[in-house]
Amino acid sequence: MRGMLAALTLSAMASLASLASIAEAAAGDRIDERLQTVRQQDWNVEVVNDELNYPWDMEAAGDQLVITEAAGNIVIMHQGQLQRYAITTSDPIVNEGGGGLMGMALAKDFSQSGNAWLYHTYRSSSGLTNKIIQAHFDGKQWQETKVILSGIPGHRLYNGGRIAIGPDGYLYATTGWTENEDHPQDIQSLAGKVLRMTLDGKVPRDNPIAGSLVYSWGHRNPQGLAWNKRGELFATEHGQIAHDEVNIIKPSSNYGWPVIQGDEKRAGMVAAWLNSGSQTWAPSGTTFAGENLLVAALGAKGLYVFDDKQKKLRQVFSSGERLRDVYATPNAIYVITTNRSPRSEGPSADRLLKLTLKKT
Repeated sequence: MRGMLAALTLSAMASLASLASIAEAAAGDRIDERLQTVRQQDWNVEVVNDELNYPWDMEAAGDQLVITEAAGNIVIMHQGQLQRYAITTSDPIVNEGGGGLMGMALAKDFSQSGNAWLYHTYRSSSGLTNKIIQAHFDGKQWQETKVILSGIPGHRLYNGGRIAIGPDGYLYATTGWTENEDHPQDIQSLAGKVLRMTLDGKVPRDNPIAGSLVYSWGHRNPQGLAWNKRGELFATEHGQIAHDEVNIIKPSSNYGWPVIQGDEKRAGMVAAWLNSGSQTWAPSGTTFAGENLLVAALGAKGLYVFDDKQKKLRQVFSSGERLRDVYATPNAIYVITTNRSPRSEGPSADRLLKLTLKKT
């Protein structure tokens, strides 16, 4: 996309080269090889930017970092410099509580095509509602190009909001239960689900329920999606007063909310793969660094790794801030904060941090 490339500044191009050098780091610098034993004191911490406002999702586009902000902006980072763009949408983005502009999935050829998918809150006749749209960036502005799915039940706090393109090429989305006990168990409702659709919003032929976008149900407020190298889908989920979960998502599976939570079991329902018990993680974004599952935690204010020996999440970094999302390269980890609680209103003073390992 020549218009987009032409619009990039020289400093942005310099950043692309910088990030490319990270991806090409020597094997000895690889973070994934040390994550099982790394400790808080093992990190170098760089504040890449401290001018973010309630960021929600962070993705890499070739050599760029692209970040959504709940107020309806999209940030492109280059060499620590921030370029902020407002997106034009058919329905105004409603940034109320924890709602607003949330999840984002970038086309694999985003650097050329400028195409992306976004999840945002709007106001309908039913009140707060969410939708998934396709959008285009031409190097100067972001513009909605198509509504992929509308009418997803919304809420001030429980919207799910994560979207991601899976290894199968389909678009996955998490939705919140909206504090309605019937919705998660109702396969006719889009609330409290993991949805699976084509990139233009149609039902894939091999979806588990014929004619339905529902891939799994019985969810409370899932906010993270990540696939491991074997193609297994992991989702992080907020529980009810602790009892947060990490689940391996399988098609046509019922994860139990609000009937069961944590270690509870019930016929026809899947107990949590991992849960926080009486502690609170409030897990959000998740990713894999090699074989290591990383989870950004809001309530527990830290970055966690799944400890293969202890079979539990172990904190590997904390800045004392609520961490919303995590992105890993071979020799660096990036995290974004969301320091304002969704139960309050107003701006949020947030940062993009870069973590690298100290030399051993």
